[in-house]
Amino acid sequence: MPEQHSATGGRDVHTVHFPSTTPSVSTGVLVVGAGPVGLAAAVELAARGVPVAVVDAARSAALVRAGAMGHSPRVVEHFRRWGLLHRIRAEWTFPPEWNRGIRLATSLVGHDLVPRPAADAERARFSLARPIRRPQTALQRVFLDHLRQHDVPVCGGWRVDALRDTGDGVDTTVVSTTTGETRTIRSAYVVGADGGSSTVRRLAGIAREGAYADEKMFRLVVRTGDATDRLGPAPSGTNIVFNQRASGFLAAISTHEWRVYAGPYPLDAQPTDAELLASARAAFGVDLDLELASVTSFYQATRIAETFRAGRVLLAGDAAHVRTPGGNLGEGFGDVVNLGWKLAAVLAGHGGDALLDSYDHERRPHNWRVADHALDRARRARDTLRAIRDIGVPDDTDTGPDAARRRAEIGALLAGDRGGDAPGVTYDERYDASGVIWYEPDQLTSDTPWAADAYVDDPRPGHRAPDAYVDPWGDTLYDRLGDDLGLLVADGDEAVAPAFAAEAAARGLRLSVVHLTHSAARDVYSGGVVLVRPDQHVAWRGTTLPAGGAAAVLDRVLGRSTVAPDAAGALVAAAPAT
Repeated sequence: MPEQHSATGGRDVHTVHFPSTTPSVSTGVLVVGAGPVGLAAAVELAARGVPVAVVDAARSAALVRAGAMGHSPRVVEHFRRWGLLHRIRAEWTFPPEWNRGIRLATSLVGHDLVPRPAADAERARFSLARPIRRPQTALQRVFLDHLRQHDVPVCGGWRVDALRDTGDGVDTTVVSTTTGETRTIRSAYVVGADGGSSTVRRLAGIAREGAYADEKMFRLVVRTGDATDRLGPAPSGTNIVFNQRASGFLAAISTHEWRVYAGPYPLDAQPTDAELLASARAAFGVDLDLELASVTSFYQATRIAETFRAGRVLLAGDAAHVRTPGGNLGEGFGDVVNLGWKLAAVLAGHGGDALLDSYDHERRPHNWRVADHALDRARRARDTLRAIRDIGVPDDTDTGPDAARRRAEIGALLAGDRGGDAPGVTYDERYDASGVIWYEPDQLTSDTPWAADAYVDDPRPGHRAPDAYVDPWGDTLYDRLGDDLGLLVADGDEAVAPAFAAEAAARGLRLSVVHLTHSAARDVYSGGVVLVRPDQHVAWRGTTLPAGGAAAVLDRVLGRSTVAPDAAGALVAAAPAT
């Protein structure tokens, strides 16, 4: 079918079909799940030269099952490194001018409750990237096209039936959902990215822990048809609505399809389609003739795997962590970026087994921090909604003085809620319980505690290495480093950089040495030398080499020696890993 374009622009990515091919009997890494996280894992691994294949029980993905739409600057940084940002930007499904920030209003056509946001200066402080909104099917189409161009097999219609970790590999039994044919795929590792009800997690015997929900919400996708005469030619694409009938997100997916939240409801509630559509109409604020395209339930809860690694089986995305909605897909991309270079290093013989253990040690604590914040934010939002409805949201047609007073009171209540801006969630992926980070003396006891609403660019070991311009012509640090280990040189002993370069060459490692001559970069990395991992996290920094030299640092960073932080934050080395 030819690609559809609406009158106001945009592409209709209603269904993405997975290739109907038969999986090979062997590969380096088998990824289970062709959602955005699974396909991103294949993109990451293929970029590092790892033989990889993807299987999924489904044969297609549909727009009407839309989950995450908004992608943070940190996620956009990943898209750019993968070389896919331009293609993802080209997949807009509604006009970009509909993006006006997140609008808080009584309805789509109703009254603003707080002033509309200006330019996002806070995000601009911490990243050279900007957030974007694209549906998951748009991402999947770009990822699939990229993988096809790089001869990475993606096989739809193959259900995982059994896993057997033999110690030196994994035998995965898959069954065709159309013919019933059974095949066994031999791989060095399996990455389970098959969603919240993950078959891989269950077969690996990994339990989950966390808080259960006490109520449920519904995520609706509704079709408006041509509603330009009622909604205007360029309505706000992202809204949070508050009225007596509807609350939560109202966000455009395409020019005529919108995601709407309904609820909260008791756990045993089964609202009718008519009830759900009534909530959707209240969110729009006009009596539209809506079609209900999709209904999925979700919960304010936390379910995180007890480990992200069981032998040669690793979990990523919703298979590893399900939590209150808001940024979950970005956490999944963070998983595969952390894991990809480690799997590649181990398969190439550069990394020890402790490097794969560090995937769990780094990502799981981070996901718990974000999950706890998200659950707390959701509970505070529920309390705020109750307070708003106690005040009483006036009908949109009421423009009298009492209605204006109540809207102002509600606006003040929303403005005082601190749950909106959370730069720590977006940027502070600090790893402070890792055996492959060379921490500074007493760092773990002196670090400022993690906070969702606070972030400062801080190139300490374990923290994200801030991006910066490395010359006046606009070349960035992340572009300069690419997929490699990086050594950022500002000051320090002149022998440090040559020592790392020589040691990396002796091991066959790619190391980009970047001399920070431009003030923008030097201001961030003032003084010393910083070793940056391929996932853009700081692994070591100093002005002189430690005992054991560059070899000792690389041994630790690559999991060739087993280390653990003691009570003071120092690291105590054990015997070298085999």
